[in-house]
Amino acid sequence: MFAAENGLKGDPRLEAISQAIRVVPHFPKKGIMFQDITTLLLDHKAFQDTVDIFVDRYRNMDISVVAGIEARGFMFGPSIALAIGAKFVPLRKPKKLPGKVICEEYELEYGTDCLEMQVDAVQPGDRALIVDDLVATGGTLSAAIRLLGKRMGAQVVECGCVVGLPEVKGQCRLNGKPVYILVEPREIDNCRHDISSEFLNVQCSG
Repeated sequence: MFAAENGLKGDPRLEAISQAIRVVPHFPKKGIMFQDITTLLLDHKAFQDTVDIFVDRYRNMDISVVAGIEARGFMFGPSIALAIGAKFVPLRKPKKLPGKVICEEYELEYGTDCLEMQVDAVQPGDRALIVDDLVATGGTLSAAIRLLGKRMGAQVVECGCVVGLPEVKGQCRLNGKPVYILVEPREIDNCRHDISSEFLNVQCSG
């Protein structure tokens, strides 16, 4: 669900957040319209508003774990976790975490990848929020849901993302779990996006 459809319609913070995100065509390769949140992080007020909206939503949901997906989920997850009194757990790409880990694979457009988590980071019955910057196809978030829920026995309460494609508006749930999104991706003149990968594909004319 988008924030504007869930009590924040007309909230000026959402427009400010959207405008703070830079659009970079053809990065990291031709055909990708990259939603660059580093410019959002440079805007203190927009960054604070982003965190505040998530905190306002989750502060009374009894969340005990905030899990951030590598790498941009790390930029928002710890601030949210601190504000709501939860622990932060990083979900990382393979061979990045020390100690015993558990892995969940997910499909890419070409091949597979994996998310790993330390086995003692989450306990059965923990109420978990999963945070990432963007949701497109939902493959990475689905893997995170399986990792925390089915594999570790946590209760995944919701997934929170800063940006989500408009195509996901009708998909309020992912693997049965609700997804909360602040803004749609920004477009630039003569360009449009589609949903064929975890990035935003772009086609430009002229």
